[in-house]
Amino acid sequence: MTTTLIDGIGLLYTGDPEREEIPEAALVIEDGLVAWTGPAAEAPDADERVDAGGRAVIPGFVDSHAHLVFAGDRTAEFQARMSGEAYTGGGIRTTVAATRRASEAELATRARALVGEMLAQGTTTVEIKSGYGLSVEHERRSLEIATGLTDETTFLGAHVVPAGTDADSYVRLVAGEMLEACAPYAKWVDVFCERGAFDGDQTREILTAGRKAGLGVRVHANQLTEGPGVRLACELGAASADHCTHLTAADVDALASSGTVATLLPGAEFSTRSPYPDARRLIDAGATVALATDCNPGSSFTSSMAFCVALAVREMRMTPLEAIRAATYGGARALRRTDVGWLRRGARADLVVLDAPSYVHLAYRPGVPLVHQVFHRGLLLEEDIQNHPADVVL
Repeated sequence: MTTTLIDGIGLLYTGDPEREEIPEAALVIEDGLVAWTGPAAEAPDADERVDAGGRAVIPGFVDSHAHLVFAGDRTAEFQARMSGEAYTGGGIRTTVAATRRASEAELATRARALVGEMLAQGTTTVEIKSGYGLSVEHERRSLEIATGLTDETTFLGAHVVPAGTDADSYVRLVAGEMLEACAPYAKWVDVFCERGAFDGDQTREILTAGRKAGLGVRVHANQLTEGPGVRLACELGAASADHCTHLTAADVDALASSGTVATLLPGAEFSTRSPYPDARRLIDAGATVALATDCNPGSSFTSSMAFCVALAVREMRMTPLEAIRAATYGGARALRRTDVGWLRRGARADLVVLDAPSYVHLAYRPGVPLVHQVFHRGLLLEEDIQNHPADVVL
């Protein structure tokens, strides 16, 4: 069994609460897992050696909220928002129409290209939702494509009600025939619980049906207005409540006293010119916070977790340490994973060598490509990751 020693690490951010940062560090990989971390002076021998050259090493980013299976373009919508129009979420139906017209091969090619883009920027775990099909056939197709790209797939048939469809009838379809067709390809069920999408009762019905089908629960909650989404997520034991932009004191208390992670998506606020979530309020209350891209064609067309880290520090009052923790360990918690998001013994050896001496540079140098090398499941990925992600499942 081959072992690999990575030494010359200027700063190792492990993500392990017991020892989050190790200066002048080293790390040993064995059989795709982290076998040892510690000071470089104490490193054991290994079969191979990689010199980090004084660079920082962090866990691979865990992007716990993304919508990658889609077709079409919403540039005109973005341009209109930048000219003063408000975001309502109604543009989702535009993407639904384009996605239904696209072939399975077209959708798979685009989704895989986005995964390659994410890998090149240090994301080694990603959750992918359906939600741009909104019919039994097209939702199942989207999830089948997603299963070829990640282990973390989410059924989001309840994204919006399709045009010309009765809401109550559609809820019955989602919680019945559509769920039955999609559950074999999904790990999670999600609902957009929001004004103009699904109310609290409709959300509860769909999530309860999904849970009975063996799926874990996630919720799009409180993005556009205050509402029942966050407290419903906590009540149902959801792994995460995502967006959390408009929160009452009761919402914050519910998140702080539950196992539900508050997943914040600053790319959406950036792209819609909306108020950012108050991460400081959540952290100070004791809630677990994650950061994710919400990569989608309408409200957050970014695949960069580093960009989201920079936004969180600048706009959401997070420290660089809190932001990198949320983008790695927090994302893993939002997926209820213990094998990724940190670099402790026994964890999957997903790690990023930054072309910088510290993770602080992710916020300090926003927009600069700082990823020097990416290791996924212990293997150093080729330099041209973005164009050759075909054999990688995140």
